[in-house]
Amino acid sequence: MASSQADESLSLTKIESEGRWVNRISKLDLLWFAGLTVTVGVLVDVFNSQFWFWQYVVLGTWYVTLVAVGIHWRAFQAAFLTVVSAALLGIWLYSIGQTPANDVILCYVLQGYAGVMWMIGFLLAATGAYLIYLLTLSEKVGRVATGLTWAGVLMGFIGLGVRWRETYIGHPDWGHVPVTNLWEVLVVFCAATALFYLYYESRFKSRSLGAFVMPLVAAAAGFLIWLTFVQHMDRIAPIIPALQSFWMKLHVPMMFVAYANFTIASLVGLAYILGDRSRRSGGGGILARALPSGEVMDNMMSKAIALGFLLFTIATILGAVWAAKAWGGFWSWDPKETWALIVWLNYAGYLHARTSKGWRGKQMAWWSFMSLWVVTFCFLGVNLFLSGLHSYGKL
Repeated sequence: MASSQADESLSLTKIESEGRWVNRISKLDLLWFAGLTVTVGVLVDVFNSQFWFWQYVVLGTWYVTLVAVGIHWRAFQAAFLTVVSAALLGIWLYSIGQTPANDVILCYVLQGYAGVMWMIGFLLAATGAYLIYLLTLSEKVGRVATGLTWAGVLMGFIGLGVRWRETYIGHPDWGHVPVTNLWEVLVVFCAATALFYLYYESRFKSRSLGAFVMPLVAAAAGFLIWLTFVQHMDRIAPIIPALQSFWMKLHVPMMFVAYANFTIASLVGLAYILGDRSRRSGGGGILARALPSGEVMDNMMSKAIALGFLLFTIATILGAVWAAKAWGGFWSWDPKETWALIVWLNYAGYLHARTSKGWRGKQMAWWSFMSLWVVTFCFLGVNLFLSGLHSYGKL
């Protein structure tokens, strides 16, 4: 038993040491830094007359974040460059007069709708592959599952990038960042959840957890199919005045990236509970063999929740600023705001219990898993069942 705990501690120490990216900067990382620096310089030079204070703040934050994330997780560099290159290709095709009606690449690959459909297909296939991997522990199947997830992530973000340009085509006044209805934010949620899962999979060497995380992503993708073919929410339309705000570009995406991390933590909590039960049964079942140690999963949950909590806090503050400008007050106890506060207090309690009280293990796994229902109601339940100032988010 002591030997097992020592091995787990050594594994976690190794994971933490691998995270010290400052000590392992390569030539590619320097090129990444230089490329982003030049890009930011060009953007400032071209758009200087159109920028105002907060746009400079956002650009600087994006710059620092992309530099740090790219060096810490090198796979992100290739993914980012792929998304930007493909999205710019789609935008360029539109700029020279091409349309999905007369261009095969736009029609079947690069237009926003096509990119999202490819994302859905890849993520559904990846979910099946992860489930097979859990049963077989075949490394070949595992690599396929990871590759399909990467393909889904790339196509999702490419689709969103091109769709942003497409919102300006029908009428210049319609142009908006694609996070204004349930269809668009579900695309963000699916792509972001899969992307962050890939990060945690890489960092914690935990491919088997994809069999727990990806089924919920697949469920969201299935809901997205329903929204597309039944509700037709993929259609681009003008947005209401309340959504025509600079702050929407920050508040909504950050909120759904936070939801992505909370979701991952919840499903890792479920894996912890089932894995612990399997180990205690003494039967050496599939979960006992396939899942990482409880300590690794506990660490992953806390990291995902800490990051999600940070992003959720910032997003909530930005939402309050937006509310003040749109509705004349920072806080109005609207149902969405009230449930956002409930989510915030829930995860503040989790982090307090972990850091101050030293709670670990199964009780925290249950807390993390049950929190999924709080997050889901804040995300969807308020829109479906309650009314208020956020009623434009209803189906």
